[in-house]
This record gives sequence, structure tokens and C-alpha cells, in this order.
Amino acid sequence: MPSVLGPYEGPSLIGTAQRVNSASVEFWDAGVIVVEPDAPAGKDVVFSCAVHGDETAPIEMVRDMLHDILAGQLTVKQRTLFLIANPAAIVNGTRFVDMNMNRLFSGAHANGNSPEHARAAKIEQYVGRFFKQQQRFHYDLHTAIRDSAHEKFAVYPFTHGAPYKKQQLTFLAECGVDTILLNQAPTTTFSYFSVREHQADAFTVELGKVRPFGQNDMSRFAKADTMFRKLIATETLQLPEFDASRHHIYDVCRTINRTAQNFELNFPDDVANFTEFDTGFVLARDGETPYRVERSGERIIFPNAQVAIGQRALLTVIPLPVEQLELV
Repeated sequence: MPSVLGPYEGPSLIGTAQRVNSASVEFWDAGVIVVEPDAPAGKDVVFSCAVHGDETAPIEMVRDMLHDILAGQLTVKQRTLFLIANPAAIVNGTRFVDMNMNRLFSGAHANGNSPEHARAAKIEQYVGRFFKQQQRFHYDLHTAIRDSAHEKFAVYPFTHGAPYKKQQLTFLAECGVDTILLNQAPTTTFSYFSVREHQADAFTVELGKVRPFGQNDMSRFAKADTMFRKLIATETLQLPEFDASRHHIYDVCRTINRTAQNFELNFPDDVANFTEFDTGFVLARDGETPYRVERSGERIIFPNAQVAIGQRALLTVIPLPVEQLELV
């Protein structure tokens, strides 16, 4: 079976193409594979993984989809781009080599010269080259550093005032992703780049917890795997009617950045995402500055005291009734 990582694993396939089930499979770069059906059904779909190289379950999902496509067992009817974002970090067995790649999109890669900066710049070019059709979708697949009170959740990037889409919320719920975090400001994440620069429906999708290769219980990802395959293998995806009761919605309350060398979180490493703390509890200390819980219902997400100075060390979120969203 051909490698999906190009020169990082086995012989290089860069610049080659194969014919499988009335489609062309093109290898644009290491970990950049495009499936181009002879008669595309109208959607452009991007599945990305390994923006963080140690988040292995999404890598295995993408690998298995690609292997089934190349073996002729999965027939693709939608134009699909598979992006294994950071092959060097996969080989290294680390979250990244030098820099967190998910802080380097929307042009932020111009401010450095690490391998991640260079790769993010290329990835932006590949995505721009790929998107052609009016219906554009991007699911950036991750697993989280720690456990979560909601095992699977997705970040809905800032929409700049555009309404949220019932169809996408329903699709994610069918994937087993019933929790949505609304981002209320521009960011330098990969999913926001696709929203802002290419008007795609794009999401950062957290599917579980980080585990080493071979230690993922892939049955826990079965719903997502099934729906991703249906999305690209059917001309018109059939979804149930939108049901607000299926969804847990959270709004970002605060972003806490690390600005001091002696930054620390005031709770154990095994505290799960979406854990709620009492009002007044000190969540973190950034040098001499304490950060306390300010609102009832405020919860933590993505805590990481080891980020580089200047980067986000913690988000807090609050529940938001679905009825308060502008939906179409």
C-alpha cells in the first residue's frame, strides 16, 4: 500500500497520480492527497489531521479512508483533499517540532522561519489551489491533551456576523459531536483560515483524548468515521431535521494568555475540559497576576501552562441556550 506521508514514510509519490473508481488520486506533497472524481457532485471537502503530530486517532482515521480509496473499497463522489499537516511532528512523535502550527495560519506564518511556519504557508497555498466549487467544507480533526466532560466537541470559528448553520450542527451531531464552542473573534487557527479566506463551513473537531499510535479505541470514533465517509461517497447526504435538544452550546467568556515565565494553572493536570469552578476561584497565576472565575457557570477549556509566552494558556466558556443563536 502506498504511503500517505510521501518522503517521510516509504517511497515518494509527490507529483504522481493514480486512477481508482472513476477518480484521480493526486499526490501534491507529503501528506497532501487530492481525490478528483471524473464527475464531481458539487462539494469540496477538506479533511485535515496532524496539525499536532501526536494526535494520532484522526491520523489513523484519515489513513484508513485513504487506504480504502486506493484499494477501490471507498468510491468518492465529492472532490476531497486529505491533509496530513505536520508529517515531521508525526515522525518525531511530538505535538510539533518547533512551533504550534495551529497558531500560524491566516498569514501568521510570515512571522517566523521554523518548519511549522514554512509548512503552514504551503498548506494555505494547497487549500487555495483546491477550493473551486461553491459548497466548501473543512473538518480539522484533533484530539485533546486532557479528558473532557464532553468527549467530542467542535469549535465553530468566528463567522463575522453570519448565522450559524443548522445543517452543519446536525452533521456534527450525527458524527457524535454534540458540543459546540463558539469562537467570537478572529484567530490564527487552520479552521478559521478556511472560513475567512475561502468562505468554507469549517470546524476544529476534537474527537477525544491524545493517545499513542495503536492505543486508540477506534470504536469510539465510529460515528464520525461513518459520516465522513458518507459525506464524500454520496451525491446528496441525507440528514435528519435539526433538533436543538441534541446540542450543547458554549460561548467563549475569556482568553487567558501566558505573558510571564512563571505562569501556572491552579488545578491538577487531570481536571477535564468544561469543568466548572466556583466564582472567585483562582484559575491561574501569570507572574503576579491572578485570574479568578468571574461569572457563575464559567468553565475551563484547553488549559496548557507550557505554551510559549504570548500564546493562549486557557479559555473559559459559559453555556449558551441554542435558542439564542441566529440559525439558518
